[in-house]
Order: sequence, then structure tokens, then C-alpha cells
Amino acid sequence: MGSASSAYRVIYLDVDGRIQKVVFSRFCSPYDIKELFCTALGLPRESVPALSVLDRNTTLSLLDSTGAMVSIDPTMPHNTERSPYRVVPLTGGQLADKEELFQNVLTQVAEQFSRAFKINELKTEVTNRLAMLEKRVELEGMKVVEIEKCRSDIKKLREEMASRNNSHFLDDNKKLTPRRDVPSYPKYHLSQETVEALRQPTFDVWQWEPNEMLSCLEHMYHDLDLVKDFNMNPITLKRWLLCIHDNYRMNPFHNFRHCFCVTQMMYSMICLCSLQETFTQVDILILMTAAVCHDLDHPGYNNMYQINARTELAVRYNDISPLENHHCAIAFQIFSQPDCNIFSTFDPEAFKQIRQGIITLILATDMARHGEILDSFKHKVDSFDFTDEEHVTCLKMVLIKCCDISNEVRPMEVAEPWADCLLEEYFMQSDREKAEGLPVAPFMDREKVTKPTAQIGFIKFVLIPMFETVMKLFPQIEDVMVQPLRESRDRYEELKQIDDAMNEVRGICVCAEKEK
Repeated sequence: MGSASSAYRVIYLDVDGRIQKVVFSRFCSPYDIKELFCTALGLPRESVPALSVLDRNTTLSLLDSTGAMVSIDPTMPHNTERSPYRVVPLTGGQLADKEELFQNVLTQVAEQFSRAFKINELKTEVTNRLAMLEKRVELEGMKVVEIEKCRSDIKKLREEMASRNNSHFLDDNKKLTPRRDVPSYPKYHLSQETVEALRQPTFDVWQWEPNEMLSCLEHMYHDLDLVKDFNMNPITLKRWLLCIHDNYRMNPFHNFRHCFCVTQMMYSMICLCSLQETFTQVDILILMTAAVCHDLDHPGYNNMYQINARTELAVRYNDISPLENHHCAIAFQIFSQPDCNIFSTFDPEAFKQIRQGIITLILATDMARHGEILDSFKHKVDSFDFTDEEHVTCLKMVLIKCCDISNEVRPMEVAEPWADCLLEEYFMQSDREKAEGLPVAPFMDREKVTKPTAQIGFIKFVLIPMFETVMKLFPQIEDVMVQPLRESRDRYEELKQIDDAMNEVRGICVCAEKEK
């Protein structure tokens, strides 16, 4: 049990050089304590029936020996006679002066903010825009109640779609809205060294921030004369690229950097193989644009997952290349907006040709069609005819396939992080498939695959045969593309031998432990 004295607190005050002791209960209110202090100081009070109160024009400030303010309440810190608190009364006039000074400071700050951010101009602009919108609503006969109902319906629909596993098409529909702040889009002036490096398959795609990659993509369209030859609006090109960036998701592998990587490889192949001498400019435009758009809004889970999980994408596209069809749909939703339509100068027939060309190339990136497309190209390559539209279309399909899976063409320090990113995405999918009771591909199972085993088969049986077939038409790619693939294969085979040896040693150690 505590003593009765613990229910009381003792505070010492410095009143004009003399020490005044004040004792109060810990159950007192802050107002009662202030009243005691006021009494100790001999400050004026006013009488109210049955109650004594402080003068309403008086406020107390309590300061410790260092000049710091102390809160006046039952939990205030103890002090001693040697360290009394100093009580400073503030009259109504002093408070008014301080309040007036504070209001003046606030007014000046508000004026500075207003000048800095042009608040008045913004208010005027917002008011004008609201007036225009209200007028449009009135002219179109849409009542506010109807608009709110539409908003409510859309919100419910979004919530319903978000509640389904992997069924939504876009994380946020506003992504498809073109940016209006394009004039402030930072334009990076590429050095001559960067411009030259950009044309090479060895280009290090990891060294660049998103805005720098956007500037590089913009440079490619200008350098290939696509902007000049097709009379593209440069601002529209910027808006389109920004919208493209916003519609790639933050997946470990299928993200905007992968889009840039594939497009840069396409650009380097166009330069290395002198494709502008054999292809039309429309073909070059189709190749570049298909590369930019080829994985738009990729959810990070492949077609096999979409089909097995019966997602909305698989249902919509009847299990036929659901992701690639979705990438095409998002691409042309973006083109359908005037501010992002880099094809606005084309007549309807020319646009139809470009649209079909882009769709054909994006659909060709479905690896389920790899054997079919490569076999078709092998039958044509020995007697290839650049004037034959079917031959050229087949070549374009193979070119975008090469670029899409070209990471191992690049130097080891650039290529290897991509393998890690792809395995990370694979493992995310296989973990989800196990959790949902769906079939799991062995090459995606973290318990069965290693980086060397995953890469060796892919390089030996997919990459090298395809690039060697393209090499028959363009021998110049052997040293810069095919040879790096062979070296990458050899390196991963050496790593596999090391892994196998390590596993054998571990097995021997385990057996030895069991025999003990």
C-alpha cells in the first residue's frame, strides 16, 4: 500500500525572488492547478456565485530553470526549492499582440505560397474547366444523379474484378489515359558514345533509368527516320511512349525494361543487318512498334497458367494465345486515343495494313508457336525472296522472336541478371500453381530446376538453332550474336558440371554419415 502523501504533489515556484510552495492533489484538474498558481502569485480573480475563477484575460506560462515551458497538469515533473519553476503571467493585451503577429506571419506565408504556386491562376483555370464540364453535362442531358450512379456502378465493377484472382486486365484504367504534362518530359541529350552503343547487341540495358530508356526509344524512331518519313507529331510520340511505360507492370521479368531490351535488340538488328535496304519503311515501323508493344500489361503468369486457371483472359480468347491477344488489345486501345496515335497521318487502308502487321508479330511471340514458325522459315531461307510478302512476313516474325528471347546474346554481366529475373517470375507462378492445385511445369519448379539446367536446354535447342537459321540470310550476326550464344552454352555446361560434382560430394558425405 502506498502512503497517503503519494496522492499529493509538491511544486516550488519562484515568485519575485521568494520561493512559494504549492501542494495539490494528483486528482486536481489543470484548471484547479492554474488557479492555485494564480493565488500564489496574487493575480486578480473574478467572483462568480459559488465558484472562484481566474481572470479570463490572464494566461499563465510555466518555465523551468533552462527556460523551457512546462505543462501545467497533475503529471507535471517534480522540482525542488533549488530549482523552482518561474511563472510568467500573460495579459490579454500581450496575447492579442502575439496573435496579431502570428496572423501577420501566416498572411505573409500564404501570399508567398500563392505567388509561388500561382494559386489564383489555378483556381481560375479549375473554375473555368468546371464550368465547361457543367455545360457539357447540361447539353448532353446527363443529370448529376445519373453520373453518380455510373460512378457507383463502375466502382462496384472494379471491386468485383479485383476480387477475382488474376482476372483484371489493368491495375488501373487511368493508365490508358495519355499524359498531359509532356512538355516537361525530361529530354536526355544522348552522347555520341551512347548513340553508337545503342546500335550494338552488347548495349548494357541495366544502366538506364525509365526516363532515359524513353529518350533512347524516342531517339531510335528519329534515327530510323520514322518520325520524318511518316510525318509523326514528336509530342504524340512522347505521349505514346509515356503511356506505353505506364502500361507495363512491375513484374520481375516482363516489365518495361524488358520492353526496352527487346526494342533495342530489334534496333541493333535493323542496323547490323541493314534491313532498311531490303525492307520498306512501313516494315521497319511495324518491327519497332511491335517490339515496343509486345508484352503490354503482362500479368507475370504465362499462357499455361491462364488456361489451366481458366482466367478471364483465357475465356475471352478461347485459350488461343490469351496473353499475346491481350497485349495486342491494350496496344490498340492506346492507339485509339488521339493524343497517343502515332499513326494519325495514315489513311484507313494503310493503318489497316500496319495494324495487321503489328498483330501478326506480337502473336508470333507465343512460344507455343515456336516450332511452327521456325520450320516455316527454314523452308524459305535457302531460296529467300525479299519481294515475296509471305517470305518477308515470316522473316519479321522470326526477327521479333529472336529479339524477345535474346538476353543470352548480350555479355554475361548483362544477360545473367535476366536469367535470375525470369526464374524468379517462374517460381512465383509455380508456387501459385501448387497453392491452387494446378499443373506445374518442371522447368518452373524451384525444387527441380537450377539456373544451369534451365539455360543449357534453352540455349542449345531454342536459341542457337533459330539464330543460326537467321545467320544464313545475315552472316554478319555470327560474331556478335551466334558466337556469344555458343560461349554462354559452354559456360552454363561448365557450371552444371561443377554443380553435379558438388552434389556427388554431398551424396558421399551423407552416405558416410549414415554408416557411422
